[in-house]
Amino acid sequence: MSTTQTTQPVQFYRPNYHVKTPQMRSPEYVQMSTAAAITLGLVAGKMHRTSCTHCLNLLVTYPEGCRANCAYCGLARHREEARDYADRNFIRVDWPTARYDEVIERVKAGSDKGRFERMCISMITHPNSNDDTFVLLERWTREVPAVPVSILSNPTTLDKDDLIRMRGLGADIFTVALDAVTPAIFDRTRGRGVDSPHHYDKYWQAIEWAAEIYGAEKFGAHLICGMGETEREILEVAQKIRDLGGHNHMFAFFPERGSLMEDWPAVDKGQWRRVQLARFLIDYRAKRVDDMAFDESGRVVDFGVAKEVLEHEIAAGTPFRTSGCPGKNDEVSACNRPYGDSSPTDILSFPFAPAKRDLAAIRRQMDGKPVKVGR
Repeated sequence: MSTTQTTQPVQFYRPNYHVKTPQMRSPEYVQMSTAAAITLGLVAGKMHRTSCTHCLNLLVTYPEGCRANCAYCGLARHREEARDYADRNFIRVDWPTARYDEVIERVKAGSDKGRFERMCISMITHPNSNDDTFVLLERWTREVPAVPVSILSNPTTLDKDDLIRMRGLGADIFTVALDAVTPAIFDRTRGRGVDSPHHYDKYWQAIEWAAEIYGAEKFGAHLICGMGETEREILEVAQKIRDLGGHNHMFAFFPERGSLMEDWPAVDKGQWRRVQLARFLIDYRAKRVDDMAFDESGRVVDFGVAKEVLEHEIAAGTPFRTSGCPGKNDEVSACNRPYGDSSPTDILSFPFAPAKRDLAAIRRQMDGKPVKVGR
């Protein structure tokens, strides 16, 4: 992904403007992914092999930042030495800041050329995050009702009534960024191990609340592959979420620059491809982890389907596309997050349909052979 300095007026702020950001706080301001900013026309730039993102990913923002300290996150509290919180990178790319008024007006005016199929409000751990999320949500559903809204929640600050209120204000899908799939890994990377306030049980409670309040197919969970769990462990969690009626949004672990885990290795590509494929079979083909076979290290050795069925799914390429909240096609994510977990020259989550050369590389990766993907 490449960007060049925009010539837009100063309603839009990027680090190279040398604008001080202490007053930039939600709900007046929001951060957004670089891909969303390009699609919206706020930043000049091009994305490798794709022209846009179909989800407008927004993030609440405050100059004092997130109060959590997740080991893999670019927004973690330990990075307070950064000059401006709003200038920090997050999931590999910059998240520039804009006025919410400007964002809404551009969508209403069609600056995205009608390409946004969904908007997502991402919460952080901050005393104002809940109330400001309500404000952003209510205004969006009132002014831009044609574009459905997902909530990427912060269970640490939420009660059950908050989920009910969000549903009443028009939230279409509710998601929980569980990320770390075992209690031990969660505690080490998101809880007491890094002096952070999150608790595994509270996150699971929010998932169960979402199942009750939003219903089947209207909630999901983020899971990060490659933080020390086995393939069996992450897929057993995926099965549990699917059994509740939800979907699993998979992310490949990528060591975020400046995070506490910046020296942790990126996910093994073979592990990632097998987990992607098995997750798709669980979420969309009614296959069960109980029917899959694993070796002594927890690696998938049998997906529990006939060889020709497996080959059909691999050839279609859909299991290897970015997984997230759906758009117009239930099996293809509107939230395609271009290059959010890998570089354009080594694509792990495809923000577009993989080409034949991509599928050939994916097959080699599943067999454990090194290869560059997506060139």
